[in-house]
Amino acid sequence: MLVIRPITATDYSALMHCAEESGHGFTSLPVNEAMLRNRIAHSEQSFAKHVTEVGTEGYLMVAEDTETGEVAGTTGIEAAIGLDTPFYTYHLSTVVHASRRLNVHNVVKLLTFGNNYTGHSELCTLFLRPEWRHGLNGRLLSKARFLMMAEYPERFSPTVIAEMRGVSDEEGHSPFWEWLKEHFFSIDFTEADYLTGIGAKGFIADLMPKLPIYVNLLSDEAQAVIGQVHEKTAPALRLLEQEGFTFRGYVNIFDAGPMVECEVRNVESVRHSQRCRVEIGEHSSSHDYLISNTSLENFRATVGKVAVDGERNVAIVNSDMAQALQLQQGDMVRLIRQ
Repeated sequence: MLVIRPITATDYSALMHCAEESGHGFTSLPVNEAMLRNRIAHSEQSFAKHVTEVGTEGYLMVAEDTETGEVAGTTGIEAAIGLDTPFYTYHLSTVVHASRRLNVHNVVKLLTFGNNYTGHSELCTLFLRPEWRHGLNGRLLSKARFLMMAEYPERFSPTVIAEMRGVSDEEGHSPFWEWLKEHFFSIDFTEADYLTGIGAKGFIADLMPKLPIYVNLLSDEAQAVIGQVHEKTAPALRLLEQEGFTFRGYVNIFDAGPMVECEVRNVESVRHSQRCRVEIGEHSSSHDYLISNTSLENFRATVGKVAVDGERNVAIVNSDMAQALQLQQGDMVRLIRQ
């Protein structure tokens, strides 16, 4: 059984392994020991912190196989981005150049540099190791975060975003970045992505063009990937779209991958989740539920068979699931049918 739980310092080696496997363009998992250890420590502090208003907390979790103890992946939420270090995006918009006298009417696209998502919550660091990409594991890793957000709304901003990895090849070459590199940066995409991942973002403010960029001046290859996702990220994007996330024209400044967003209250798994009292016992239900306990520091979530008695507002779980979620008779859980 896979269980989502808060990361701890003892998970460092597993997190580094995920970082090494994630490949180019996965900014939030840099192959850097100091950065990963800092993220773990910050997460531990965030889970233990009493929160009265949304701040710079970051909640990083891992998916653990309860039988082997092996870590199958990682997932996280940033409570509010851009408060301690800038969060940059490009916004894709439309302008019209027209002249009645010359009978000319040109519609062109612009990319405008900015920090429009400052203060929003962010879904981040979603990575499932290849051998675990089957069944409901990917849904568990992604959607467990929504159960946490539904249970603790005071810890998160009203709007949540997700930054999707853009198009790049196995060697880390990004068509969009190749154009920026030629004209403004003179460093490789992998180096720029790594520097951003470790928080060294000063070069962006120093070198990134501040004025809007006319999209039709970019290379054909760069234009073609604006708002497009990496092939390995497409399943994650489809799942978020099913949850109600939409693309509103914001893209990553390095690979032009799309940003998608949704009001937390409108996320499907938040809207339709329910709180139930636990009964531990055997049942014959064949319905799969995503289910979590309601403890923050000891947060646990998994997916499996649950019987729900709507009239009594009771969720019946077997003893194995109760143990995995650290539940006792009468505890409260939050769940949603899959």
